[in-house]
Amino acid sequence: MAAVKDAEEILRLQKLAYQSEAELYRDFSLPPLIETLEQMQLELNRQMVLKAVTNGRIVGSARGLEEAGSVLVGRLIVHPEFRHRGLGTRLMQELEKSFPQAKCFHLHTGHLSESALSIYNKLGYREIRREHQHDHLTLVYLEKLHKSR
Repeated sequence: MAAVKDAEEILRLQKLAYQSEAELYRDFSLPPLIETLEQMQLELNRQMVLKAVTNGRIVGSARGLEEAGSVLVGRLIVHPEFRHRGLGTRLMQELEKSFPQAKCFHLHTGHLSESALSIYNKLGYREIRREHQHDHLTLVYLEKLHKSR
């Protein structure tokens, strides 16, 4: 699990990881790209943040915040050099295990984010709605009911 001391390294990784999303959607003002160090530190205190470490370096992260039995999953990131190796899937699985009492998990991603949508679909997430943001971005909202529920 990540701690406040990891905030700067996770924020750097997040900004690197979201560059490809910004290019895809032609939007460099995506929230993960403009998040400040202070905001990241607050998030680390407010919600569960997992980290994946290789050779002493953080190469992946995922966040989860439980409210009223539902977990909002956010900011699944993997360093570009470590993508397509199952790290994102493992982070999601660990995050889900971290909330054994949750009734469901919710998340959203962009409609063009094929890799993320593929991971979420394989993990059992199902689309529940779409929300148009601007000419280049529609958010896809997904949900997964907890296995034991």
